[in-house]
Parts: sequence; C-alpha cells; structure tokens
Amino acid sequence: MIEHDTPKGLSGVALATEETFVSGVTGRYAAALFDLAQERKQTDQVATALDHFATLVNLNNDMARFVRSPALSTAEQLRALDALLPRAEVDGLAAQFIKMVATKRRLFAISGMIDDFNKLNDAAKGVTRAQVTVAQPLSEAHLASLKAEIIKISGTSKVDLNVKVDPAIIGGMIVQLGSRMVDGSLRTRLTTIHQRMKEVG
Repeated sequence: MIEHDTPKGLSGVALATEETFVSGVTGRYAAALFDLAQERKQTDQVATALDHFATLVNLNNDMARFVRSPALSTAEQLRALDALLPRAEVDGLAAQFIKMVATKRRLFAISGMIDDFNKLNDAAKGVTRAQVTVAQPLSEAHLASLKAEIIKISGTSKVDLNVKVDPAIIGGMIVQLGSRMVDGSLRTRLTTIHQRMKEVG
C-alpha cells in the first residue's frame, strides 16, 4: 500500500498564499462591487449569486460563447441577460452589476471580475481556499492536520479545502492556494529526475 505524504511534509516549505491585491480592469470592477456590497451588507448574497452565474458560464458552452462573443450588441446581451439571470437565480446587486458590465462592453472579462470579488471577500473574512490533489483519500486526521498547516502558513483563520483524488500522481499530494502550487507528488519528482538524466545523457 502506498503511504501518503502527511501534512507534516508541508512544514518548512515556502508556500506563499495568493495575494488579496487585485488589479487591472477586473480588479477595479470587482473592488467597486465589493465596496458597494459591503456598504449594503450584502457580500454573502452577492457572492452566492455570482457563483451561480460563474457555474452557468463554466458548465454551459453556449453561455461561455455568449459572454465572450464580440459580435453581439449591448442591446442583444442585455435582452439575453434579462432572460438568463432569473433562471440562474442571479438577482439584486449581482444582476445589476453583470448588466452594467455588459453595458460597458466588458462581459468577456466577467469571470475574472468574479474571481477578484471572491479574493476580496475571502480576505475580508480571513478565509483561504485550497485545492488539494492526493493519490488516495485522506483520513479525517490527515485532513485536520492539513487544514491546521495551511492556516499556519497562510495566516488566515479558516480554510475552505477542496480535495480531489487522482491516482495518477502516484503518491504524495499537490497543494494549491490560489495560483500558487506546491507539488509533492512522486510522479513529479520522477519526471524531474528523468528529465535531468536525459539532459546529462
């Protein structure tokens, strides 16, 4: 039986967290929405509605093409959104925001805006989101240790952990915080060694 690298294996690793700083067009739009949502005490409602919209875009190819298409006019996009948003349970401030983005001809960047909004919201709540890929399911004890380790490294008070099992990584685990990744899998180490041997030989 292959043994897991336990969460203790993360100790001493320079594992940087995703910066909460957002920039560019998506960051400016997200920050404006976040400020307004905080002012109205609606950050949770807006986050949930934006998540519904992001899921619709990510899981529906037609919807993905719709938000990225430069061929549609503003009026066409707004008519489509008027029909789509209620069905996706997107209302209130989030719906107003998405329509405003369409009016500004920035709907193609909506996914980045949603990502940046979530970064700001997580930072305000002291939450770190982590994606962990393991070769075999982790025990409850390992999950608890891993969460504790990520909290210690990230300096936040809570971890939202999403665990994926992928036997292809052979052993160990891959931990991703935002866009930062630490790969402790055996497959990656073997690939690196093999590559070095080819370079030498």
